[in-house]
Amino acid sequence: MSHTRSTRTFDLIVFDWDGTLVDSTATISESIRAAAHDLGLAVPDRQRASWVIGLGLHDSLRHAVPDLEPGRIAAFVARYRAHFLAGEARLRPFAGIEPLLAALHQAGHPMAVATGKSRQGLNRALLQADWGRYFVSTRTADEGQAKPHPWMLLDLMNELGVDPAKTLMVGDTTHDLEMAAAAGARAVAVSYGAHGSDVLRQSPHEAMFHSASELSAWLLAQQSAGPAGGSGHAPGPRIDP
Repeated sequence: MSHTRSTRTFDLIVFDWDGTLVDSTATISESIRAAAHDLGLAVPDRQRASWVIGLGLHDSLRHAVPDLEPGRIAAFVARYRAHFLAGEARLRPFAGIEPLLAALHQAGHPMAVATGKSRQGLNRALLQADWGRYFVSTRTADEGQAKPHPWMLLDLMNELGVDPAKTLMVGDTTHDLEMAAAAGARAVAVSYGAHGSDVLRQSPHEAMFHSASELSAWLLAQQSAGPAGGSGHAPGPRIDP
């Protein structure tokens, strides 16, 4: 770990992808539902299908389609992939996200991604969005342990030499928030993605934002203000009605 004292509130900002940066939760949940229908399984409601976004494959399937037999997992994944890829080109970032990433990048603030996507899926999404230049490193669920296990954050912090107290996780699910807590990192929630505010309140977080513009204003203010009182923990406003 680096022992150089930083004047930033955060030395590393780690973003989830789906539902945090990109407006993809409806496409993912509908692809899960469509795949279940294709295989003649009970179709999960939208809330159940959305809840699993960010988890690893097997955890997702156990929750979303509990009657799926192990021998049919490959067939389910193939049908899900077909439905998701059919809509992937239409996915767009939430309004205000790209200017936020550009501003943080221009100011020299290191950013990373920790996502439940596969490496192949994230690489494809980064290429489509042309965002590769914004992130110093990325981790995907198929490279190690999926959320809420802390592996992705621990591995990023170890690679980049960043203290947990100076690392911020930004995510739209309790899986993101619980991963951050397990890694000793700080976390903020966004309620415009897969999990609503009532669900997010069940997991530890410092603030909750209901739009990308709220998140952007807070993050840019934190990074320009530096640590409060020399503690390295600038509390900022709590946006969590």
